[in-house]
Amino acid sequence: MTEKNVDTLSFEEALSELETIVRSLESGQGKLDEAISAYERGELLKAHCEKKLKEAQDKIEKIKIAADGTLSAEKIEVA
Repeated sequence: MTEKNVDTLSFEEALSELETIVRSLESGQGKLDEAISAYERGELLKAHCEKKLKEAQDKIEKIKIAADGTLSAEKIEVA
């Protein structure tokens, strides 16, 4: 199976692949070299997912209604 470039994966694709890698590593089966490669790929996928989540958080806005009925939006601070 040819691995796709991590940067081209959607959040859902990256998360699904990361979950598969975690299950595989937790099973303890396979060769050491394969486990190391899978771990390294998992680190890339984890970083990609974190980046995608940060991008989504940066876009979240709270809509406010003023006393006069006008609408405005402000960024929500996400901890």
